[in-house]
Amino acid sequence: MKKIDWARKLSSRKFWALLAALATSVLTAAGAGESVALQVTGVIGAVGACVAYMLAEGLADSGADKTEE
Repeated sequence: MKKIDWARKLSSRKFWALLAALATSVLTAAGAGESVALQVTGVIGAVGACVAYMLAEGLADSGADKTEE
């Protein structure tokens, strides 16, 4: 069984787009208004951007440490 590369998955824009689409669909099916769906989608997009940035910086920093040795 393959191990899931969570760092790669969490830094994927496709993954965050999927979560935003899923949340929007669920909220719409549950009868939430457009403003609620828009707010939730915005939060998911913002969190996704922050996570992707943090992981990218961490990978860049770890790569820089290896080249300095």
